[in-house]
Amino acid sequence: MRIVDVNEFYSPTGGGVRTYIDRKMGTMADLGHELIVIAPGSENRVEERPGGGKVIYVRTGRLPFDKNYGLFWEAPPITRLLDQLEPDLVETSSPWRPAWIVGQWQGDAVKTFFMHNDNVAAYALRWFEGVAPIERIERAFAWYSQYMSDFLQHYDAVVTNGPALEKRLRARGVRIDASMPLGIERGHFSPDLRDDRLRAALLAQCGLPPEGHLLLGLGRHHPEKRWRLVIDAVERAGAELPVGLILLGAGVETQKIERRVAGSPHIRLFRPVYDRERLARIMASCDALIHGSEGEPFGLVASEAMAAGLPLIVPDTGGCAEIANPHSAELYTARDAGSAALAIARLVARDQPILRRAARIAAAKVRSDSEHTVELMDYYQGLVDAKRRGHLLNAA
Repeated sequence: MRIVDVNEFYSPTGGGVRTYIDRKMGTMADLGHELIVIAPGSENRVEERPGGGKVIYVRTGRLPFDKNYGLFWEAPPITRLLDQLEPDLVETSSPWRPAWIVGQWQGDAVKTFFMHNDNVAAYALRWFEGVAPIERIERAFAWYSQYMSDFLQHYDAVVTNGPALEKRLRARGVRIDASMPLGIERGHFSPDLRDDRLRAALLAQCGLPPEGHLLLGLGRHHPEKRWRLVIDAVERAGAELPVGLILLGAGVETQKIERRVAGSPHIRLFRPVYDRERLARIMASCDALIHGSEGEPFGLVASEAMAAGLPLIVPDTGGCAEIANPHSAELYTARDAGSAALAIARLVARDQPILRRAARIAAAKVRSDSEHTVELMDYYQGLVDAKRRGHLLNAA
């Protein structure tokens, strides 16, 4: 198959989306498929990839608040490329202009919409959570679900990246045809990378002895990640227990987080670690991952932590909760720092050798990104074959 992904979120300086697409492109080439990405760029250019696949950058305006990304607006540059490339299947994931550009394109390819995120949970529910009950906010933003349903009628299939997002969208009446849980690049992560000397050094940076408990917070500094809730929870638990927290990340809230942890004796903030081997060693050397966002549609960071052998402390709703293994995780009431503090205490109170063995068992079961791509390609091939059979029947 030749698949074209009209991807507004792909950027050469991006994060998770770029990593996901680049890995998928290589796996698809190994499977005999071709992936071509049409992405916003600062200039028109083509970037060929070794082994197969390419990225076609279309010059667009940049986002005013993040120059790493651009927005598609005009349809002709996209539809001309689709006409020239003659794909078997076209995929997009942006609910804004690309949703309509691809949906209304008149080509013969199968058209799929891949749901990667939940804008209602990431923004509306968080913005207004102190103003009204969740149920009322959901009702107030039902128009957004109707908006999505309007453009989704132009697609042959609607896919989500996991069960958490599927459940939320179905509950709002949004059409979902398949759930294809994501996976991670498992080769980087392993419990065997645990380094007691590194762990002791990190605890020392948190002002704690080797007998302390080292928690890891990993991800971009954005309000939807709820790092201030995590910090509140760790400080509450730390009043009674030797608990430290290292936060690795950067983003729009970095300065606010820096000010928030400035007086915390056992919490340290570090810049992101881009060396994957170094990051994997750090992860394996911590005692648990703590996460604050109930709005995560899948929970890639939690999956990576599990693959590194870490127990989880995560909200009881969302993508992280869906993948958490009860034998090596503690859930807490979403959006509740007090509940999160109690979850930390419960995890610390567990028999630690037994907990680590349970986490090692869970690590072996983490889904890989290759497994995700194979399953997705099988599903897409079925759609393409079904459409071809339909064309043959119509022609007859």
